[in-house]
Amino acid sequence: MRHGKKINHLSRTASHRSAMLANMACSLIEHKRIQTTTAKAKALKRFVEPIITKAKAENNDNVERNTHNRRIVFSYLRNKEAVSQLFAEVAEKVADRPGGYTRIIKLGNRLGDNADMALIELVDFNETYDTGAKKKSTRRRKKAADAPAQPAATKEEVPVEEVAAAIEEVAAPEADAAPEVEVAAEESVAEEPKAEESTEEPSAEADDDTKKDAAE
Repeated sequence: MRHGKKINHLSRTASHRSAMLANMACSLIEHKRIQTTTAKAKALKRFVEPIITKAKAENNDNVERNTHNRRIVFSYLRNKEAVSQLFAEVAEKVADRPGGYTRIIKLGNRLGDNADMALIELVDFNETYDTGAKKKSTRRRKKAADAPAQPAATKEEVPVEEVAAAIEEVAAPEADAAPEVEVAAEESVAEEPKAEESTEEPSAEADDDTKKDAAE
C-alpha cells in the first residue's frame, strides 16, 4: 500500500536518486528533450521546474541575487556548463511563462522489458506546438440579422401639386384608350349580323335555281 508515499524513490537510494535526477536535468537543459521511462520523467519534472524558476530573469534583478541563485542551482545540478546555459538561454525563453516549463509525451511500451516510455521536453523549445503560427481563416456567409443595417437613402421632398399633376397625366391616356376599345367592340358586334346575312343569301338563290330546274 502507498499510504503517505509522496515521493517515488525509483528503487534507488537517496544519493543514487539525486545523482540520477541531476544528470537527467543537465541532459534536458542541454538537449531540450530526452527520452526515459514515465516514472523517471514525472520525478524529473518535479525536480527541474523549481530550478528553472530560480534561473528566470525576474528573480535575478541584481548581481547579488543572481550569484546566490546560481549557487543554489549549482548545488542541485553540479555542472557549470548546464548552469550557464540555464541562466543564459533557457531563462530568456521561459521569461513570460508562469510555470509548466516541461511537457511529458507518452511513447508506449519499450520492446525489451515492456517499460512505459515517455518523452520529456522543454515547452518553449518545441516548434511543432508553437501557438504563434497563423490559423487558416474560414469565410462564412453573414445572416440578414447579423448584417449591419444600411442607412436609408435620403429622398428629396416633392410638392403635392406636382405629384397630382403626374397622376393625372398617367390616368389621361388610360381614359382615352377606353372609348377606342368600346368602339372596336361595337364594330365587331355590328359586323357579325352582316356575316350571317351573307351566308343566308346564297342559300335562297340556290333554292330558286332548283325550283326553275324542276319547272323546266
